[in-house]
Amino acid sequence: MSTAANIQTAASENEIVITRQFNAPRDLVWKVWNEPEHIEKWFGPEGFSTRVKSMDFRQGGKWEYVMIGPDGAEYPCSGIYLEIEPIEKVVSTDEFGEEYTERNPDMSMPKITSVTTLFEDHGTSTRVVIKTLHATAEDRKKHEAMGVEAGWNSSFEKMDAYLAEVQN
Repeated sequence: MSTAANIQTAASENEIVITRQFNAPRDLVWKVWNEPEHIEKWFGPEGFSTRVKSMDFRQGGKWEYVMIGPDGAEYPCSGIYLEIEPIEKVVSTDEFGEEYTERNPDMSMPKITSVTTLFEDHGTSTRVVIKTLHATAEDRKKHEAMGVEAGWNSSFEKMDAYLAEVQN
């Protein structure tokens, strides 16, 4: 069984690092993380669903997801894949959709320059490390204030349940 994600500020004051151990082999965690039919089963906090609008999983390809809140509000996010090393690493940009700022005109959205996700093989389990690099330390603080830790922990709880389901 996995434990709650750990969040910490990395060596750079602009970076958030989140880690989580999953009780599943790396090849399965990789598939669940990177294939649309799996992403839609776990991505987003509890109570949210996710639609993968598009996903061109190759270096230079674009991805677009839409998280749908319990109230039906849609929260799009998108990015470009910068680097993909099969079953080891994915690096992409990550941008909040215009709807975020339209719904929250008083909220200044953080600028995320890249997200590096590492998949570490631990035999029958996999450690996932997410390194989110922000343009500034202030943007990192904004992202933390938005609840990035709680959001990932909730998504990871859903991913744990989904991994258990697909392994049986």
